[in-house]
Amino acid sequence: MEDMGLKNNQKGVTGNDGAEPDGISKKKNIPKYREKRLCYENRELSWLKFNERVLEEAQDKSVPLCERLSFASIFQSNLDEFFMVRVGSLHDQMIFSDSKRENKTNMTAEEQLDHIFKAARDLTRKKDKAYRNLMEELSEYGVELISFSDIEYADAVFLEKYFKESIMPILSPQVVGKKQPFPFIKNKEIYAVALLGTKNNEKVGLVPCSNGVFKRLVSIPSDRNKYMLVEELILHFMPTIFEKYQIKSKSLIRIIRNADIDVDEAIDDEDTDYRDTMEKLIRQRRKLCPVKMEYSRVLDQKIIYNLCKELNLHQEQIYYSESPLELSFVFDIQDTLRNNKNLFYERHVPKLPSWYVSGKNLISQVEEADRLISYPFESMQPFIRMLQEAGEDDRVISIKMTLYRVAKNSQIVESLINAAENGKEVVVLVELRARFDEENNIEWSRRLEDAGCRIIYGLDYTKVHSKLCLITYRDQGEIKYVTQIGTGNYNEKTSKLYTDLSILTASKKIGMEAAYTFTKLCMAEFVDETNYLLVAPKCMKNKVLEYMDKEIELAAAGQPAYIGIKINSLTDKEIIDKLIECSKAGVRVEMIVRGICCLIPGIRGETENISVISIVGRYLEHSRIYIFGTPDRDSIYISSADFMTRNMERRVEIAAPVYDESIKRRIRDMFHIMQCDTVKARQLCSDGNYVHRGISDISDFTAEEKAEAENGKRINSQEYFALH
Repeated sequence: MEDMGLKNNQKGVTGNDGAEPDGISKKKNIPKYREKRLCYENRELSWLKFNERVLEEAQDKSVPLCERLSFASIFQSNLDEFFMVRVGSLHDQMIFSDSKRENKTNMTAEEQLDHIFKAARDLTRKKDKAYRNLMEELSEYGVELISFSDIEYADAVFLEKYFKESIMPILSPQVVGKKQPFPFIKNKEIYAVALLGTKNNEKVGLVPCSNGVFKRLVSIPSDRNKYMLVEELILHFMPTIFEKYQIKSKSLIRIIRNADIDVDEAIDDEDTDYRDTMEKLIRQRRKLCPVKMEYSRVLDQKIIYNLCKELNLHQEQIYYSESPLELSFVFDIQDTLRNNKNLFYERHVPKLPSWYVSGKNLISQVEEADRLISYPFESMQPFIRMLQEAGEDDRVISIKMTLYRVAKNSQIVESLINAAENGKEVVVLVELRARFDEENNIEWSRRLEDAGCRIIYGLDYTKVHSKLCLITYRDQGEIKYVTQIGTGNYNEKTSKLYTDLSILTASKKIGMEAAYTFTKLCMAEFVDETNYLLVAPKCMKNKVLEYMDKEIELAAAGQPAYIGIKINSLTDKEIIDKLIECSKAGVRVEMIVRGICCLIPGIRGETENISVISIVGRYLEHSRIYIFGTPDRDSIYISSADFMTRNMERRVEIAAPVYDESIKRRIRDMFHIMQCDTVKARQLCSDGNYVHRGISDISDFTAEEKAEAENGKRINSQEYFALH
């Protein structure tokens, strides 16, 4: 694959004849909130569009059926987390700072919530349709979820017996009344609810359907491939549970609660044990206010009114869903179909990097040349083995590492524990504020501390999100370093699911700056000056902007100028405005932004030299790459940071420069191949919508690539990397 080219650089994406290609704004189909701010998109609405792209994977028939089930479940869990975190935050903002406006589209929190609720309702309908189609396809393989109206008499008898003997004795039903106040509804758990009638009045009955004792899927005796969800079984037998009442209306409900807790605001006492306080905050988070309720049957308005009153919800926060309220059961269905290989992705086993020599000391291999590992296409094992060897190596003085999210049974943490037990100095910064991974991190921090590791927890008001490991050793009287810097977490599980890059270097100048970074972290201070690494919050954003200014200057002088960026999210307005300035100056900007993108490309006179694609496929695109300049002079970094204000200003992030020419060439080629993806890439158009790319959309195809494409060879970049 040739290096990334720079065709028609100074003419912008309009090309030689000035014709307007797809994506250049004609001011049509522009949402009202964007009419005065054409170049900007709202962060929350952009995220919902990302989750819609996830849902599209559940509908894409080129994706194996069982994998589409996974995408449907991922869509649902993504949406849950979005409401818990982002909607929860906006809800708080609306209450405590109702006049504050976000800086891209100038909407208040209330206006954003109005748009979110409408968009989420549309997505729920699309999810219901996708689920219905998936279940129809599953039935062709004999797997079905059924209701009582579909079963034979013998099965009905069995289910009634099963309910009465195995389920009903461990249920905890409640009739809401003066002496039985409305119970606490747990976050994300399913409840059966009914309007109960008596001679004199009506009451509400509630039954928790999730207790971890009984299985979610109940097998039907006459056909083991047919199932009923346990909550549907409980709902069916509500008349048995509340036998003294008339069931006037019944449904299943599920509550999503705000999970947005400001840890630093909560920890204001220097004498407070940080880890103990984090555990208390996790318990507190489970009890925060509801932000959403879903229900799965036509429900009497009296119940909806009562539930809204008790839960302090408004009508727009109530969602009707035709599909089950929680979709994780699809993974159990997948397990029953494992023998049907055509229903799953072809198994991919991460290979060892081409540079790796089995049996040879890893530190010596890194001393020979900088090394790159590309997950999930290449294995994390060389890095794990290097940690294990370092723990046994008499030359090694210390191992220092930042941990943000780690696997449940982490070989990496076990390697650090082993090193500490062997007498090495092991310093580990464990970020306990890694949202929804706090409990796992708390447990690992205890184990590390018990083994003799020095544990630090980061800085006030600033998460440590960097992926940095430093091995310091003495060789023939000289202090030497091996530094690892990555774009993703030290997590063996996600290294097989996320695309990430990890660079290993024995560079002394990089090692010394990494050592300086750890020294600052140990003293709860920021790195305020660097020569090689980019280290947020003080030494990254300013340098990124300086690189962009340099490209602007070159473009103004009539020279080729280029910026290539691959990130998960783009939200920082200062960076967005600088990218718009780049476009106006004639700098060609190519961006791969998986998720949120608050910049709209293709606006004539503003962003016409910017292209944005999003790749959503088998693996979660997670690597961050910054390319500043044309191939003959470019500066390339891999980074833990997205172009978000929180990453640039409120987190410790690190970007590593790539100096090795062979690695630079490989990263350029990877970026170019992703730009040429015609299968899983969607292009962001000037109206703010994403469209699947056709061959004609790929201006950077070589003549050979176009010929291959015309012959029916489409490019799926993730499959390409798995095979090459």
